[in-house]
Amino acid sequence: MVSEYDFWLLDLDGTLVDVEWSYTREVFDRVGDRLGREFSDQEADIIWNGLTGSRDRQLEAWGIDPTEFWAAFHEEEDPLVRAEQTYLHDDAAFVADIDAPVGLVTHCQEFLAEPVLENVGIHDWFDARLCCTEQTGWKPDPQPVESVMANLGVGNNGHRGVLAGDGANDVGAAWNAGLDAIHVERVGHERRGQCVLGDYRVRSFDELF
Repeated sequence: MVSEYDFWLLDLDGTLVDVEWSYTREVFDRVGDRLGREFSDQEADIIWNGLTGSRDRQLEAWGIDPTEFWAAFHEEEDPLVRAEQTYLHDDAAFVADIDAPVGLVTHCQEFLAEPVLENVGIHDWFDARLCCTEQTGWKPDPQPVESVMANLGVGNNGHRGVLAGDGANDVGAAWNAGLDAIHVERVGHERRGQCVLGDYRVRSFDELF
């Protein structure tokens, strides 16, 4: 499976790593205090894991201004605490053995992503990394994916690549950039409320091998 592709791109949160629920709950409690609005466990789960696709559209549907929410959210996130509360999925270990260029394309902001990568010991797994911003675009926009491909030297020049992630936005970004897509379903179809299609649909990367 691994050798079928000339390069691999991966998402981070929910794909390779996850954070303890207690951390998520505490962050949403503090964000709720800032915004004057309580978040239920279900709402926190939906936003943290992007269960309904676009987080901004979901926030707007709840009557919450996304810009205000994310400003409060990032103010309340402590990079070191988050890193300490983050764990690596056992089935992600195959990435370390990929004998091809490997890139990371994540919505996790750089001030959070770097401590997480260091804490779980996977910083050196990636030949190129990109933390999406308004300037780079957000998945499913292919722009951040294509940017990492360019950094890896595997642009649209006949190389066959794949992007693995836990959300519909990851699959969309892969297809929009002309790549195969692996969807790893970490939360379950029942909790997500829908099925996410992909060229491969697995509950664990172990199923690929």
